[in-house]
Amino acid sequence: MSQIPKRPPPPAHVQQEARRRFLRSLLLGGAAVGAAMAGWLPVLGAQAHRLRPPGAIGEDDFLAACIKCGQCVQVCPVEAIVLSDITDGFGVGVPHIAARDQACDFSCDAVQCILACPTGALTHDLSKKEEVRMGVARLDKPEICLAHQGLGFKGQARGADYAGLHRYEAVDRWKPIPIADHPYDLELCDLCVRECPIEGAIALVPLSSDAADKRRIPEIRQSCVGCGMCEMICPTEPAAIVIDSRAQWRPA
Repeated sequence: MSQIPKRPPPPAHVQQEARRRFLRSLLLGGAAVGAAMAGWLPVLGAQAHRLRPPGAIGEDDFLAACIKCGQCVQVCPVEAIVLSDITDGFGVGVPHIAARDQACDFSCDAVQCILACPTGALTHDLSKKEEVRMGVARLDKPEICLAHQGLGFKGQARGADYAGLHRYEAVDRWKPIPIADHPYDLELCDLCVRECPIEGAIALVPLSSDAADKRRIPEIRQSCVGCGMCEMICPTEPAAIVIDSRAQWRPA
């Protein structure tokens, strides 16, 4: 029985090219896996920072329950709720609120996003404030806060080009208007208190017992729900006051 002759090995340059192709495939595969895994990073980093719509259940349960249907987006009267995009990795399509761009209008009728949610990702139990709370406001940069400096404010809170909306009681309770269309003339800046939809959630507290000292500091009270109105309306850049997502109120 004759033996099948062995095929001679390929020339050295062919072997080198094959090795190069293998290494290129390995590197490209690793890059693809790395890029895919990088999708986790924005979510892992953002979960603690994303401001969810009011009534959002615990983050893990929320991500599991939310079907990304966009019903909450459609009913929001000020278009505060947006869906995360591809840069958020595996969080794509999940609703959140960027308060500095557009705060939640927590004074809207019956918190429409909660009523519109079909899965319970946003709780329907409005009687439990701790479940409706989105976060808690915090004076992040007291050194630039106008009230802390005893200063007033005149003009448009966020400038003429800012597109954020707010429902002003004195103008039209039911129709949101651009904040840019409502200029202010305040002897002492109290925008965070003045425009907060929750009465008593923020108060300006004197910094001293001197009656001539106009300086005040915003104090966050237990009724704060973290809607983001104070962060949105703050005229400093960056905002002196911010919302800590998912935070619970604690006495100072």
